[in-house]
Amino acid sequence: MFENISIKEILTCSMVLFAVIDIVGAVPIIVALKKKFGKIESEKASAVAGLLMIVFLFVGNKILKFMGVDVNSFAIAGAFVIFIIAVEMILGIEIHKNTESKSASIVPIAFPLIAGAGTLTTTLSLKAQYHDINIIFGIILNTILIYIVLKSANWIEQKLGDGTIGILKKVFGIILLAISIKLFTANFAELFSSYIDF
Repeated sequence: MFENISIKEILTCSMVLFAVIDIVGAVPIIVALKKKFGKIESEKASAVAGLLMIVFLFVGNKILKFMGVDVNSFAIAGAFVIFIIAVEMILGIEIHKNTESKSASIVPIAFPLIAGAGTLTTTLSLKAQYHDINIIFGIILNTILIYIVLKSANWIEQKLGDGTIGILKKVFGIILLAISIKLFTANFAELFSSYIDF
């Protein structure tokens, strides 16, 4: 397993997950929740989010097999989800967002704000192209970053401001758009070739 470790893959997976999770862009929501509930359990929220992503990375494939769906098909569907998230980020629109909750740690911070449908779909989509160990390292790096952002959300919002956060969202939106196209073309080609071989 460890022989498959690649710094390039770890960085790519980290960047993809960072862009999809968009924890910096979620700072205003985190600050609002902190004001509403008084305290956010950063350790619990980060740990649960990271665990959800790692569990789905391994169990998600079994769920797909049970439903008769292959990883390449799921990755193509994931590419569409990432594409929509990217469009949301670039155009500044919201297709779906749910922040109603009675708690401010596991729900809605860990799920669905961090490890939501888009993040879990992306995690499994990455499995079709990268080694598990590198995706796990990418998840761990993002979990650490999530913890840091949750701990210093107020400071980040004051220092960056809405304008800078908005620019960051658009930059990562463009990166996501390119990644979604790459995911789609790579998995479509593999799926197409498997049908030809068949």
